[in-house]
Amino acid sequence: MHDASPATHMPGPPPAGDHVRIAFLGPFGTFTEQALWQVAPAGAELLPTNSAPAAMELVRRGEADRAVVPIENSIEGGVNATLDSLSRGEPLVIVSEMVVPVVFQLAVRPGTRPEEVHRIGTHPHAWAQCRKWAEQTFPGAVHLPATSTAAAAELLAQGDAGFEAALCNATSVKRYGLEALHTDVADNPGAVTRFVMIAPPGALPPPTGADKTTIQVALPHNEAGSLLGMLEQFSARGVDLSRIESRPSGDHLGSYTFSIDLVGHVAEERVQAALVGLHRFSPEVRFMGSYPRVDGVRARILPGTSDADFRGGRAWVAGILRGGNGVTPYEGDASWPLGRDGANRG
Repeated sequence: MHDASPATHMPGPPPAGDHVRIAFLGPFGTFTEQALWQVAPAGAELLPTNSAPAAMELVRRGEADRAVVPIENSIEGGVNATLDSLSRGEPLVIVSEMVVPVVFQLAVRPGTRPEEVHRIGTHPHAWAQCRKWAEQTFPGAVHLPATSTAAAAELLAQGDAGFEAALCNATSVKRYGLEALHTDVADNPGAVTRFVMIAPPGALPPPTGADKTTIQVALPHNEAGSLLGMLEQFSARGVDLSRIESRPSGDHLGSYTFSIDLVGHVAEERVQAALVGLHRFSPEVRFMGSYPRVDGVRARILPGTSDADFRGGRAWVAGILRGGNGVTPYEGDASWPLGRDGANRG
């Protein structure tokens, strides 16, 4: 825990006390802690947990104000435990995202020789990113799963881990008094993991022009064309998708929902129109937050899909209902009282 001080501004509801309590996938020294400090205010109280779902449950129970958890890896894709916990139970929303480069070290207790390494402990996602290297460097070595890379390092330091080495980050090597037999370990150099900060529903971060919106969508029925029907809700409104993954619904074999990141903020007209279409089309749509993109890439607005275009279309229909002639005006027609931005010019 860090010394408490008045909480600085953070997106989402205000903290319950005089400082922000942030749950995260622990123990201390994880990549998640590195991500957390990109967004945590001074004086934040850190609450390590043994899993991403456990961190989110602390927020649901009011025992933490925020949770920081991994959600996507550039090699392995979505982090299923996070996606499933976010899509079930009391609603939570994403209020910000962070990206951390993932570089591993092979850590051992001081004095351990390479030929003594037969079992390697680490988180399954870390093992997936280092498996080829480990098999080539330590033929016959087996992986023993841990709840996090830092947890593997901590267990190894305690001497009762059941493995002789751990794949973890440099912070954990130093924190737990280990030695690095190898540094910069990875099958795919340049891998990154995306993390998100989770909060209870409340005031949304304002739109920036470079935003994401995360949702969960169930298909209405399992028949040909239902997936296409869902995707058409986005394409017809000019909404791009940056991630889409299927997840088992938990109802029965073959039943799936889709976890989706779309480009844009729910305050934007085209995103609202897509969500309205999904709400009509799907038996279940769960909103999981609109928040700034960490890369700052602004959305490309296709012709006819700007906020002004949607407002202008509604104004045209409103004119018909008021007895207008129903002719779509061309831009520059001074006789038309409403321009394409919907502003009254008459």
